[in-house]
Amino acid sequence: MIVEWRPKAREDRTRLFDYIAQDNPTAALELDDRIERQTDALPGRPELYKPGRIRGTREMVLTPNYVLVYRIRKQVGVIEIVRIIGARQRYPRGKQGS
Repeated sequence: MIVEWRPKAREDRTRLFDYIAQDNPTAALELDDRIERQTDALPGRPELYKPGRIRGTREMVLTPNYVLVYRIRKQVGVIEIVRIIGARQRYPRGKQGS
């Protein structure tokens, strides 16, 4: 399986990095490295993380404040990263992953 990032998830990741880097560039780099490592490992154990709040998704807790939402598309061999959301964010809200 391969990992693909939806455009909105890429935006979320960039926005999160920029937000954290304002106060702590080292922490931003460490979190981004963690995101990279954990998503790179998904093909080996795609169902490791809990089922998501939206049917067909799963949720990986990155930190107590941030959750990565992904979808396993077995029929095409893809793990699709849908969003990175704040844990306090009202989710689901509207259409995701566009």
